[in-house]
Amino acid sequence: MSPTPANTPTTWDEFLEGIWKQNPVFVMILGMCPTLAVTVSAVNALSMGISTALVLIASCGLVSLMRNIVPKEVRIATYIVIIATLVTAVDYAIQAISLALYDALGAFIQLIVVNCIILGRAEAHASKNPPLPAMINAAGMGVGFTIGLLSLGVVREILGAGSLFGISLFGAQFQPWVVMVLPPGGFFVLGSWLLFFSWRARRQQAREATQNA
Repeated sequence: MSPTPANTPTTWDEFLEGIWKQNPVFVMILGMCPTLAVTVSAVNALSMGISTALVLIASCGLVSLMRNIVPKEVRIATYIVIIATLVTAVDYAIQAISLALYDALGAFIQLIVVNCIILGRAEAHASKNPPLPAMINAAGMGVGFTIGLLSLGVVREILGAGSLFGISLFGAQFQPWVVMVLPPGGFFVLGSWLLFFSWRARRQQAREATQNA
């Protein structure tokens, strides 16, 4: 068996790419609509992240399988049909599992269809790679997106409601920061996380520059 070329990403690299190097929320700044809208609680954030990840993995697998038979002229329309079909299935599944969660997420489940993370992965990666690498890469992106949503949802719920996953943390004496469950709170928490990741990236670059000097 011939060795893997040095410039060929391994399976682990494919997975980690979306979690850290190209995190959809904190690096690529994609999918901001659900990121800011549904992260008022950790449950909503986790549910939206898992739903998006499932659609992402399944759609990238199907796009990869069909990459050699779909004409280039209709590839985007084909991707959208695939994604819309999967989103419909997820939408009905959530509605069957929990009406309260379905009402909390509202129209943002249906809006997964136009999430640029999914269409971008289908076009940039799944349409050019075999099914397994495409689905592994999609899984990494899905996990990265879920981590991004949870990072906001956990902070906003703790500060805005004094709870985590609906469990009270501070008792009746806690005065919640109401702004955290309002739209400005989403922008504030997202900006804080982006500042942190930017600081980490600059620190890593400075460390590498020092080691190479």
